[in-house]
Amino acid sequence: MDKMAVKGGNRLNGEVAASGAKNSTLPLMFATLLAEGEHVFTNVPDLLDVTSSRQLLEHLGCETSYKDHTLRIFVRGGKTFEAPYDIVRKMRASILVLGPLLARFREAKVSLPGGCAIGTRPIDLHLEGMKALGADINVEAGYVLAKTSRLQGAKILFESPTVGGTENIMMAAALAEGETFIENAAKEPEIVDLANYINKMGGKVEGAGSSIIRIQGVDRLRAAEHKVIPDRIEAGTLLIAGGITGGEVTVTDCHPADLEALIGKMREAGFKITTDGDSVTVHSCSGWKGVDITTTPHPGFPTDLQAQFMALMCQSQGTSVITEAVFENRFMHVQELVRLNADITPKTRVAVVRGTRGKLTGAPVMATDLRASACLVLAGLVAEGETVVSRIYHLDRGYENMERKLTGLGAQVRRLKD
Repeated sequence: MDKMAVKGGNRLNGEVAASGAKNSTLPLMFATLLAEGEHVFTNVPDLLDVTSSRQLLEHLGCETSYKDHTLRIFVRGGKTFEAPYDIVRKMRASILVLGPLLARFREAKVSLPGGCAIGTRPIDLHLEGMKALGADINVEAGYVLAKTSRLQGAKILFESPTVGGTENIMMAAALAEGETFIENAAKEPEIVDLANYINKMGGKVEGAGSSIIRIQGVDRLRAAEHKVIPDRIEAGTLLIAGGITGGEVTVTDCHPADLEALIGKMREAGFKITTDGDSVTVHSCSGWKGVDITTTPHPGFPTDLQAQFMALMCQSQGTSVITEAVFENRFMHVQELVRLNADITPKTRVAVVRGTRGKLTGAPVMATDLRASACLVLAGLVAEGETVVSRIYHLDRGYENMERKLTGLGAQVRRLKD
């Protein structure tokens, strides 16, 4: 497995473009199962998770091609309705084939998903939603077995907002008979992007981005073309990279409005952040104070930026309290930051970070999940000496050419082959 060596001490400066959003691309890819024909997506990032999703779609009988960030998916009639363990175990988002397969072919066999070990993230809400739409659901031998004569519109109330659950139900309901209401729906920008594509295919989705989404089922959808929205998590990570090194970095090709929670907290810490159209800039800062954050569903502070923000707080002047309210096991990066001489006290879902500005030191560390890998690279940018991050394949799942982007800003980063 590849490793990444990061030599600390360089101030980052310059411009860097955000790639297309991983968390939007994957559900868009699986939504293609709703309609025969050639679907075309632009601004698609070159990521391991995209490759895994292509493998799954090809297993299901689709043809795919990828060149210059353009992904083409040609969908035919169903070859098989099974999403096998060997593919699904690589990526939790694979569960999103359940809704489209059930809606269009009226049956599905989907392995229980894998992905990052950041919490249990049960799919109960997905399955209860499918049952409410009239599906017969059983879980046997590690697989979800689903059948229906035809899905029927229903009112679905989530006990807590779920991004994947909202996406799965929204896709299933697009071809259901009648009207579906999703209450307490997730509000993330990626939900809106998926709704926009379903509508381009001829669907009728209203209210995406709010807590209530209304879907009027239609008999048939058609293939369409779509540009994937920018990756707000990658953009936020790059913004923090500029901030943590005291540099001035402009992230282009992004939606600053999707970064409001992060921008607000960085300003509270003492950073000057400016926005201009589709770009956001963090300006040079010689010192910043510790601030508290609590992760919550959008539009709150994203759990996917918690680890990176913790690295930033390790370099603050003062103490910050970071509360992880979304996932119960998302502090595994703490012990690795401590190996770099960070002063952090974790307490289940709360971590107290005492800023040790200028005192991080390089060491071998191990990435435990996607966002933890980014956190450790960020910490390595300011640690004295060299930090070697192992299991960097986690980074490749969600960040396109991260070492190239950081190097372009002046970082000393190189990939090591085992």
